[in-house]
Amino acid sequence: MILQVQDVTKRFGGLQALTEVTFDLPEGQILGLIGPNGAGKTTLFNVINGVYAPNRGKVIFRGEDITGLPSYEVARRGMARAHQVVRPLTELTVRENVMVGACFGREGHSLGLAARKADEALAQVGLVERADQPSGNLNVAQKKRLELARALAARPYLLLLDEVLAGLNPSEITPMMETIRSIRDEGITILMIEHVMQAIMSISDRIIVLDYGQLIAAGKPEEVANNPLVIEAYLGDPDMTARLMAE
Repeated sequence: MILQVQDVTKRFGGLQALTEVTFDLPEGQILGLIGPNGAGKTTLFNVINGVYAPNRGKVIFRGEDITGLPSYEVARRGMARAHQVVRPLTELTVRENVMVGACFGREGHSLGLAARKADEALAQVGLVERADQPSGNLNVAQKKRLELARALAARPYLLLLDEVLAGLNPSEITPMMETIRSIRDEGITILMIEHVMQAIMSISDRIIVLDYGQLIAAGKPEEVANNPLVIEAYLGDPDMTARLMAE
């Protein structure tokens, strides 16, 4: 297993954000993480990659206990993350933004080699022709791809994707899904949060579901979509429930 999350619990004062969350992620898979708004999905990502230390439980990455390590140490070990809200360094070019990932990732490249690694990552996501443009000039879909390229330049073994499809229109979602599949096919394991149900159900090998900070279901997409606990969790959102049931 490339990632093992064991009984992870996280509290913020009186708020119980995560309660004894446990799951494994085999190497080479895409694992989808879904749940209603406020279920604790991003908090779980923050615990996994070192933004927060859990109050209890462990995070094991590639056989090493990384619980409570800061994010930069986790990145050095080969875990990268693409965030939901994309904030590129607008004073830098597209290439320079991606070079940041190469410099502070697993291999810790010098600037010269980082530029080459950045161009490789930009080619992976289809942005190489915009390498010299200011990153602030990109549209939403391009900024999403820039965020993905920056994470890829870190040369991760495991990639955390936090709603990379959010804000994209249908014509942009399909090519982004193809890019994600190609990343997995190159040997990078992926854990992704997503609210676009048709996409997450079609791209994931397995799905896990959080509700009120608790893991309520895990399995193949078709199993999860028909799980009564999952359907009940989404009943407060009729549109989401309809999309889930459509799968």
